[in-house]
Amino acid sequence: MNPTSIQRYDKSNMHRLIAEFPKQIENAVKIGNKYKPVYKKSQINSILFNGLGGSAIGGDLLRSYLAEVLSVPFVVNRHYSVPDFVNDKTLSLVSSYSGNTEETIAAHAEVNKRKAKTVCICSGGKIEETALKTKQSLITIPGGLPPRAALGYSFFPTLIALSKMKLIPPQGKYIEETVKLLKKKSKIYSALSDSNPAFQLAKQLFTKLPVLYSSADRFDVVNLRWRGQIAENAKQLAFGHVIPEMNHNELVGWKSLRRVMEEDIVVLFLRDKEDHERIKIRMEITKGIVEQYASKIIEVHSEGKSLLARIFSLVYLGDWVSYYLAILNGIDPTPVKVIDYLKNELGKV
Repeated sequence: MNPTSIQRYDKSNMHRLIAEFPKQIENAVKIGNKYKPVYKKSQINSILFNGLGGSAIGGDLLRSYLAEVLSVPFVVNRHYSVPDFVNDKTLSLVSSYSGNTEETIAAHAEVNKRKAKTVCICSGGKIEETALKTKQSLITIPGGLPPRAALGYSFFPTLIALSKMKLIPPQGKYIEETVKLLKKKSKIYSALSDSNPAFQLAKQLFTKLPVLYSSADRFDVVNLRWRGQIAENAKQLAFGHVIPEMNHNELVGWKSLRRVMEEDIVVLFLRDKEDHERIKIRMEITKGIVEQYASKIIEVHSEGKSLLARIFSLVYLGDWVSYYLAILNGIDPTPVKVIDYLKNELGKV
């Protein structure tokens, strides 16, 4: 790896932001620990997480991670409007890193009309302004980061808030393991060395079209995060699906476009030791089918004891892979000019 390339392309020092992610989690935990809950479990029969992009991925991870311990439905809403089930017994989590996401502002207004029990998570903006004006519960997080680089702030304070409301068990020991693991991985993945496993994986995806497959239950959002990070950081397309659903449709698509598949597509299987036993079997069979067509098959395994640590071990690896892909592509990973253009155009209407 050429350090000169890092300096040439990484103008905003995304390298530092990713390397310091474990510290961000520690800061996020402190914010969460200071939160004083105003709602109780007995008052809540559903949870709605409102957000978009880098703010919404925290909600997605919460939904996936907590699926087996939550006794109420958890829905992530990426829209201007909200589902009809929302009422005064709904816990509405309104997450906008900037506080100015137009879809989330609209959803915030709608949940207020429904008299939902709202907690806002933001660094300022109109969301904070409304929360203060209406005396709503507010978790204020530090600003100044690209939203996708602020995952610790969109996930961990809310996780702790839910535990303080007694909706989920205490998470301290799982968070501690996760931080310890990611600190270890930060030293490995941030090293400007050709032996860096994140860089090695990025090299295998360079000039290729990544297709990611994972289990549908716990690692569907990790799959989504990898694709989103590759798109935003590396400015490169990536596609994916989950098993078992892809076994009922997408699998059949591995037939035509043979030249494209053999020359350009690399398939990554994101795997976990606690994947459902039938999912493990399906992955092996699926791998045997697609390896006849794809240019390469790569298996990536989660690490850690707890589910939280295993999820974030893969999230963190994906963040680094997307970063090194950006450098290989000769692109600054931080700017998202086309999104800025879209927002500016919307602002004219």
